[in-house]
Amino acid sequence: MDQITQAIEFAANAFDGRKRKVSHQPAILHSVETGAIASSMTQNKDVLCAAILHDVLEDTPVTEEILRQQFGDTVTDLVLSETENKYRDQPSELTWRRRKEEALQTLKSHQEKDVMIIFLSDKLSNIRSIHNDLILKGPSIWNEFNQKDPEEHHWYYRSMAQALSSLRNYPAWQEYDRLVAEVFQEEGSFHYDS
Repeated sequence: MDQITQAIEFAANAFDGRKRKVSHQPAILHSVETGAIASSMTQNKDVLCAAILHDVLEDTPVTEEILRQQFGDTVTDLVLSETENKYRDQPSELTWRRRKEEALQTLKSHQEKDVMIIFLSDKLSNIRSIHNDLILKGPSIWNEFNQKDPEEHHWYYRSMAQALSSLRNYPAWQEYDRLVAEVFQEEGSFHYDS
């Protein structure tokens, strides 16, 4: 079986029955979309597999050991680079800012293109979903999130754009930048040169 097909099948089994927060669509669709976005920036199969599998350690019972057995060290290490520490012993709404600051710190300290592609692919899929949900359901969508203040999300998504700005020549980054501006009703241009 092809490595990409194997990753999709593995993620589908891991996410079986799980839904997205606002749209309530099957969670596997986000995994597949993240992989598709990554494929617009690289053909590296390890990166594409990691993009598809990026949430399995964070949101399913899959362990790091199982992932290493199935996909090897490179894919697993890439998945780990984007996996949040959920601080499961504390309420999610109380750890939200800390988790997002840690994700940003990971990007700033590991300026590896493969890691950045996975982050951008995930965040673009997420902001597409938020954009669509806002159109369909309006601002009440923020009540579905652990962090209910849209300005906190704005800080995070805009900070991500800046941290990922070395990918700004890719259409995926440009779409991300535009959607962040639309979702949070920003004025002016936010293209970063750093």
